[in-house]
Amino acid sequence: MDTKQIKALMREFDESGLAKLKITKEDFAIELEKATGLVAAPVAAAAAPVAAAVAPAAPVAAAPAEITGDAILSPMVGTFYPSPSPDSPPFVKVGDIIKKGHVVAILEAMKIMNELEADFDCKIIEVLATTGQAVEYDMPLFIVERV
Repeated sequence: MDTKQIKALMREFDESGLAKLKITKEDFAIELEKATGLVAAPVAAAAAPVAAAVAPAAPVAAAPAEITGDAILSPMVGTFYPSPSPDSPPFVKVGDIIKKGHVVAILEAMKIMNELEADFDCKIIEVLATTGQAVEYDMPLFIVERV
């Protein structure tokens, strides 16, 4: 499988009702699981098994107790980046009014950078995630107000 196929598979898995998926084909294997948020990377059949602990890049911050209004949620498990590079300004900041399709952040999953776009026209009220933070599926990243 190439990266485009893996990315498409991840997207379909996120949208499905499945909690776990495992595919093994010749020298390729991939396992996806929503319940724990872990994604196994492709491995070669000839490779020796290696046990590795995966540590998040930054501690996961607790979500607010109650979110009033609309929010932009994480569509996947990954690492949150508010800007295209460390020395670039963030895609959005509090008070910005953005249009549907505007990139608001980058989510890194399996070394693939995925642009997160706004699903509707809105005003950014609060940014909940921080640079390098590990995020979960459906985790609120931005509090917004529809415009």
